[in-house]
Amino acid sequence: MEKMLMKGNEAVGAAAIKAGCKYFFGYPITPQNELPEYMSRELPKNGGTYLQAESEIGAINMVFGAAGAGARVMTSSSSPGIALKQEGISYLCGAELPCVIVNMSRSGPGLGGIQPAQGDYFQATRGGGNGDYYTPVYAPASIQETVDLVQEAFDVADTYRTPVIILGDGMIGQMMESVEFKDIQKRRLPQKDWALKEHVEKGSKKLINSLYIKPEEMEPHLQKIFGKYDVIKKEEVRYEKFNCEGADVVAVAYGTVSRIVRNAIKKLEEDGIKLGLIRPITLWPFPFEAFDEISPETKAFLSVEMSMGQMIDDVKIANAGRLPVEFYGRPGGIVPKPIEVVDKVKEILGGAK
Repeated sequence: MEKMLMKGNEAVGAAAIKAGCKYFFGYPITPQNELPEYMSRELPKNGGTYLQAESEIGAINMVFGAAGAGARVMTSSSSPGIALKQEGISYLCGAELPCVIVNMSRSGPGLGGIQPAQGDYFQATRGGGNGDYYTPVYAPASIQETVDLVQEAFDVADTYRTPVIILGDGMIGQMMESVEFKDIQKRRLPQKDWALKEHVEKGSKKLINSLYIKPEEMEPHLQKIFGKYDVIKKEEVRYEKFNCEGADVVAVAYGTVSRIVRNAIKKLEEDGIKLGLIRPITLWPFPFEAFDEISPETKAFLSVEMSMGQMIDDVKIANAGRLPVEFYGRPGGIVPKPIEVVDKVKEILGGAK
């Protein structure tokens, strides 16, 4: 298949359409605006419907309606916009409705700035809404991987009846790279016999609901949902390990920061220092098993993030106290440079400049 040069946000839209997305509801916010613009132009050409809602809150509730009718539906936003959607995301999880939610994250808290950041890790992996729930979270490191994961996300959403989050950042959304729209391996998807696709006869048991007044009904509902989460943890964890065998230090980084770490790996090789990389592709479920095999030469883990340090908590849990866990972060929309990672690794090893 022929490759084409595309901006990240537009590539996400093209991938969603290829995956069979028929509805998109959103509201503009930088740095993801090219995605709804693309969907407004291209989705109707492919038999779908685009609607700019009056707000992020309106958009996520429209997603609830379309998902409840059994449609493949997507919304997108950036950090504070995703914050406004959190109540709706909790409702989607409670009602077990599949959809895809894209966050091209920016700096915060509050309105923050429009530069790329990774301060939404807690929001994505812990859930910003009420109650007991999780959502699968993918963190692509390139536009090609973004395209592939968007298509997979729709299948994962339908398989488990859950919202799925694509957590990118401003760089993923704004950069341009060559992409190929490959056919992903198809899953055997369950029938949506629960969906309200047509008029429901009186007495039908079909109901889209997250309200259970009786505790003896609410508890088994949550146990059922968490049973699915156990399967997701077993079947859907994804990660990459690079250069870890015999590494002096192993960095942990996701998204575009992992690409910066790869450049640091090359620079450190010139000084005879081996830096490894664990790259979580799923942030939830977090790839704890990636930390099980640690080379005896490894002195420490280094969590590298575009934040004040959020993923580091999961790195510490995965490490289970075996090695020191260090941190290097640049928040507020500052993108770390490879040389900064190089200097931090040398500092850890006692060879700071």
